[in-house]
Amino acid sequence: MAETETIDVTSPLTLPCGLTLKNRLAKAAMTEGLADTRNRVTPTLETLYKRFAEGGCGLLITGNIQVHPDNLERAANVVVAPGMDQAALDGLRRFAEAGRRNGTALWGQISHAGRQTPIAVNKTPQAPSAIALPLPGKQFGVPKPMTEAEIQDVVSRFAFAARTLKEAGFDGVQIHGAHGYLISQFLSPRANARTDAWGGSLENRARLLLEVVRAVRAAVGPGFGVGVKLNSADFMKGGFGDDEAVTVARWLEAEGIDLLEISGGSYERPIMMGNETMASDTKARETRRASTIAREAYFMDYARTMRAAVRTPLMVTGGFRSRAAMDEALASGACDLIGLARPLCVTPAAPLGILDGSLARLDDWESRLRVGPGRWLGPASPLDLVKLVNGFGAQGWFCLQLMAIGEGREPNTGLGVLPAFIRYQIGEARSAKTMLGARKAAGVQPGGV
Repeated sequence: MAETETIDVTSPLTLPCGLTLKNRLAKAAMTEGLADTRNRVTPTLETLYKRFAEGGCGLLITGNIQVHPDNLERAANVVVAPGMDQAALDGLRRFAEAGRRNGTALWGQISHAGRQTPIAVNKTPQAPSAIALPLPGKQFGVPKPMTEAEIQDVVSRFAFAARTLKEAGFDGVQIHGAHGYLISQFLSPRANARTDAWGGSLENRARLLLEVVRAVRAAVGPGFGVGVKLNSADFMKGGFGDDEAVTVARWLEAEGIDLLEISGGSYERPIMMGNETMASDTKARETRRASTIAREAYFMDYARTMRAAVRTPLMVTGGFRSRAAMDEALASGACDLIGLARPLCVTPAAPLGILDGSLARLDDWESRLRVGPGRWLGPASPLDLVKLVNGFGAQGWFCLQLMAIGEGREPNTGLGVLPAFIRYQIGEARSAKTMLGARKAAGVQPGGV
């Protein structure tokens, strides 16, 4: 009897669409905010992805590429939508060329922010229901419930974005159905109070996701990767739960997706952001196993549950730092691809060290990022405003590192969380103002590019 080959991070992976990844490491999607005032690809973004592609991962997944210009995760997102000019299309081709260097596969993450659109971008974004994001600081407005026509328009926009990215040279797309963005909002009873065919039962709440998957597949045909990022749970009372996630995963498997990434949380409960936040979740803390994987990876317990339910290739992102944990997870069969994110914001070439064995462990910068010492000033502070500043400050810290790399500078690891938060918020406000000003000067009306 032939010996069974041991799977580790260096093993190639062939997805159902026929695309073969050169190894089991993937750069997971992270927000970049490096588009120009017309939401087009910039040289900074191209440089950043050249660095990522040279860093060793088999797959790169971009940050939020938005399908609707009025519903952005942040003002400087890349937008792929009807009405794009030739400069925007040329930028996407350069983006694809940069990200596919070194035998790397490049997927675009396509998304719609829904109610998580900042108020500086849109005071009344689209959402399933008029339920505002319950966060302090007044950074998000009250959303406008979508009409049937608007929902169908969004489905067609996802298909348009996928087809356009394929024509530009990308290898696949990942449909963002997690982290509290529009599709995730439809899935969650906390955000979706509709009483029509798009709300109520799980089947109705999952309808947008499934129709988007079908429309995207029809638009790109076979041989092009179609993946989904799905919350294992919202980790909020009355939200999208893990049992529902398994059911949705089975429905996605029936649709023939090529890759399912397991994640969790939203802006309300950012479980995806770090170990300290995760440790505050009692149920999750109690169920974590005493193994190398469990000490690092946030969502491995959920991945095992998914693996028992579906055969779809699984990607797990969140917390992996050591080569030992990555290999253990892959060898166990619980997942097929390891997602890496924040360590690459400081060291884009870190995957090469993991692959050749010269690096046993990635830096965990997130464990050091906090407004101040002690419980009250940390990420798990009982004060909502302090918790928010920690979360968005850490996000800003990593975004500023990405900007530095894209501009050819060295990352500033000495930057504090509070200064990062302030610089990030000022920068986002300025970006929103200049983007809206550029649109007005170009005569672009809401709903157009």
